[in-house]
Amino acid sequence: MLFVADSAKERIAEIIKTKNLEDSYFVRVSVTSGGCSGLSYKMDFDNENKPNDQIFDDNGVRVVTDLKSFLYLCNTTLEFSGGLNGKGFYFNNPNAARSCGCGESFAV
Repeated sequence: MLFVADSAKERIAEIIKTKNLEDSYFVRVSVTSGGCSGLSYKMDFDNENKPNDQIFDDNGVRVVTDLKSFLYLCNTTLEFSGGLNGKGFYFNNPNAARSCGCGESFAV
């Protein structure tokens, strides 16, 4: 399962409204090679399902990931931190053994 914190839900709703995205759009998250620690998170809005997509609905938000990424993201919570010292969207990933200082990459 992938989870969405209230803070992320509110920010996602703001973005969808600002960009006038249709109801068919969802949040797509994935893991790619790269970054200081070896793996990086990627997040975007999408409206097309792909083969082997894993689909989750939590807190009123649909989150989709590919099967390979889900192996790294299982039980991860998407969160958002705003303000002057906020880091924007970030992933609270219990599978990450370590992450870089900026929090944009991790290792298992």
